[in-house]
Amino acid sequence: MTDIDVLIAGAGPTGLTLACELARRGVACRVVDRVDRFSGGSRANGIQPRTMEVFADLGILEPILAGGALGTVMRAYRGERVVWEGRMGEPAEPTPSVPYPNIWFVPQFRTEEILRERLAALGAHVERSTELVDFSQDADGVTATLAAGGTVETVRARYLVGADGGRSTVRKRLGIAFPGETDDATTMLFADARVDGLGRDHGRIWQNGDAQVSAVPLAGTDLFVVAARPPADRDEPLRDYLQRQIAESSGRNDILVREVTWHTTWRANTRLAERFREGRVLLAGDAGHVHPPTGGQGMNTGIQDGYNLGWKLAAALTGAPGLLLDSYEPERMAAARTALDIATALLEKHQRGDADAHVRGPEVHGLTLNHRTSPLSRDDRARPGAIRAGDRAPDAPATTADGRPTRLFDLFHGPHWTLLAFGTAYAPTVAALNDRFGAALHAHVVVRPGQSAGRHALIDSHGHIRAGYDATDGTLMLVRPDGYLGLVTDHGTVDRVEQYWTTLHGSTRATV
Repeated sequence: MTDIDVLIAGAGPTGLTLACELARRGVACRVVDRVDRFSGGSRANGIQPRTMEVFADLGILEPILAGGALGTVMRAYRGERVVWEGRMGEPAEPTPSVPYPNIWFVPQFRTEEILRERLAALGAHVERSTELVDFSQDADGVTATLAAGGTVETVRARYLVGADGGRSTVRKRLGIAFPGETDDATTMLFADARVDGLGRDHGRIWQNGDAQVSAVPLAGTDLFVVAARPPADRDEPLRDYLQRQIAESSGRNDILVREVTWHTTWRANTRLAERFREGRVLLAGDAGHVHPPTGGQGMNTGIQDGYNLGWKLAAALTGAPGLLLDSYEPERMAAARTALDIATALLEKHQRGDADAHVRGPEVHGLTLNHRTSPLSRDDRARPGAIRAGDRAPDAPATTADGRPTRLFDLFHGPHWTLLAFGTAYAPTVAALNDRFGAALHAHVVVRPGQSAGRHALIDSHGHIRAGYDATDGTLMLVRPDGYLGLVTDHGTVDRVEQYWTTLHGSTRATV
């Protein structure tokens, strides 16, 4: 029997994000997946702005940017005539508070590769062809049975996380209900294919009777994602079927489908688990919620699950009170419900044939999601501002006390908490908190140009911090490791911060 802090079943984006979060905090974890080789499919290829912020924190933004592109222009054709042209959303310029305002398209297989590379750099790896076949739990941990290559191993873990997809073994073994709806009448075939005769400057939609066929360049590859109604004849080779569908719908005989590298048939499936935790076993990603693909919510919500859970599990392993880990389920279940509502509403637009069914608004970006009702969110102000405890903490440019330009997100990156104290009067408070909490908390005094507050001063050079946070002198804002505001107060004393911290961590000496 081998001992481990956390056993993660499933090595998709959710499980990999969680593993990276744990590994960079020094938590011993194992990631197992039953597959013998990693998927090469595009699958979920839209990375939302909030997820881009997560990837920046994880240190993988550069390869994510290099591996993808902005969404392409789409054109609908009737014969050779263009009858419609548009995008899911017009590209937006970065702002001081939102550095990554656009959906970025990267094939899921490349996103997973990048996460695995990051995990390897942190000293861990995915164990392929290794299946979780059974487990039991007690008050102190989980005893799991793993099968790999005919060998059975017993693993003792302090926690088990099921990130093993919609057919989750972990969820089924727990007996957690997975209510929802599956509409077998609403289906679509998606295939990654090499296609000759099409330029890559835009995507194409052709009407084929009462259905559509589309071919969209897959960012970062030489492939196209071809979508069509699933074939009625399962014996027909898929390449031949797609070739015929494109020829019939486009009226062109110069387009050649050379090779299909991956395909799947999607069915409208909307489900939400009744709970995300049972004792020392937790669910994340598709194991807890399954979404229609409209709006690109499924993978992104799962990544956010892993990001939310990682720092809380790490704290629980160091003895933090139950409140911190208990907050995972209500926060992420509310987020999953919101994502399901967004995806379902967009699917219904497509089913009705609404003219704006292709349009994606800011609601899909994940930036307005909040945890205001979370037990971790405390806003003590008599008159809360536009940004409250539980909201995403915005980015903003600033200058350090020694004159270096920086951004808030650069200061947030890492496993620590961050305190923003507005006004020079907080210089002694900030110095005391930095001394007391060490690496677990980085505290800064936000001051105006020309003001001084010692080496922990953060100069709000252009007023973007105060504007973004709707804050005035006298306000304290404590930012969680996952970039959400935990405590907001205008009673800014060391004692107030310590009281909040002790409630969550059980000690003023908590480690990151």
